[in-house]
Amino acid sequence: MLLENDSVRVLDARILPGERTALHTHRWPSVHHIVAMSAFIRRDENDNVILDTRTLPAATFASGIAWSGPLGPHTLENVGSVELHVISVEVKNT
Repeated sequence: MLLENDSVRVLDARILPGERTALHTHRWPSVHHIVAMSAFIRRDENDNVILDTRTLPAATFASGIAWSGPLGPHTLENVGSVELHVISVEVKNT
């Protein structure tokens, strides 16, 4: 975590190839700055795949910026060959 106050929470996530995060949630919507992209799989709390970026069009992350609503319990696994590096700014409901 880089910063947290009443309005935002800023996260700096770095996930190496083959790593998988622990089960976690994101309570607030967020803007993601994708510093370095790598293919990843997001799974729910029952280990069901809810997103596999390898199935998305190549241009999906081309801008380096993505928006996400709140996310329920999930893990994220880097299935690519390079580090996944994302800076996320979660906008808290005030």
